[in-house]
Amino acid sequence: MKIAIDAMGGDYGPPVVVPAALSVLAEDPDVEILLVGQEEPIGRELSRCQAASHPRLQVCHAPEVVAMDEAPSQALRNKRHSSMRVGIDLVKSGTAQAVVSAGNTGALMAIGKVVLRTIPGIARPAIATTIPTRRGKTLMLDLGANVDCDAAHLFQFAIMGEVMSRLVLHVERPSIGLLNIGEEEIKGNEVVKGAGQLLRNSSLNYYGNVEGSDIYRGTTDVVVCDGFVGNVALKVSEGLAQMISAELKEAYAASWYGRLAALLSLPVLRRFRDRLDHRRYNGATLIGLNGIVIKSHGNADAFAFAQAIRVAASEVKHQLIANIAEEVQTLLSEQQESTA
Repeated sequence: MKIAIDAMGGDYGPPVVVPAALSVLAEDPDVEILLVGQEEPIGRELSRCQAASHPRLQVCHAPEVVAMDEAPSQALRNKRHSSMRVGIDLVKSGTAQAVVSAGNTGALMAIGKVVLRTIPGIARPAIATTIPTRRGKTLMLDLGANVDCDAAHLFQFAIMGEVMSRLVLHVERPSIGLLNIGEEEIKGNEVVKGAGQLLRNSSLNYYGNVEGSDIYRGTTDVVVCDGFVGNVALKVSEGLAQMISAELKEAYAASWYGRLAALLSLPVLRRFRDRLDHRRYNGATLIGLNGIVIKSHGNADAFAFAQAIRVAASEVKHQLIANIAEEVQTLLSEQQESTA
């Protein structure tokens, strides 16, 4: 299993990517890593980590870098030798089975869609990731790739989410919820209502509409929405988590008995921190592309970036692309028969 890594992407580049790659290599003997980027800074970091001659690590030179604020169209047209483009090309050629990048999300999606194209039957890729809930984990998509969607797009997102939840998260028969402003079928806009009708007529385990408060209850195993709604929901959640963390710190630090209480409750606070640590959920899948592409947070540290690499390895092991393609064809055939 070879995983290509955009070593130049994100806020930090090789000083984060190289230690993360080495930690994954140490724990998984089945993984080989291709570090894609400028040889000099990558080599410098490998020397610092005393890993210049690691047997399962190779450097692939790519002289250009896609900037975090660069327009996707510009990156697509003018950066054919960027670390991001070369990494995706390695997946296209079959040299690597997945690529991981912390770089520009729009550019990653644009290059991935042009180079890899989409799985047959899928009109648009989506961004999917797991989030912590009261029941464990929930898979949510789309989180920002598609601002405007129609009912068929949401139905395809549901298919992909079902396969990913079943294979990667090991949920036997994932339940699917459609994010809406109410549970009743009459609620929502015409797109959501249309998607609900398609899901009710399919063999998927469709729960029905779910509200925003259901996401973190873990009401369903998969939550489906368009990219505009999903991205807003995700960013609100991250902001709320940061606010709670900051408020707790201020409350404990406000007085001597608060500091004493913090000391006494340290084990509980650590469990709370670990449970909600966004780094443990790093690594969003650009699902629907005809190849595995994983997007890491741009400001990820080595711990978080290593998690994104693990996500890529897991999806390769579970043959996610082939299984999604098979499921899409089966369910689309059922849909055509039911409407015939």
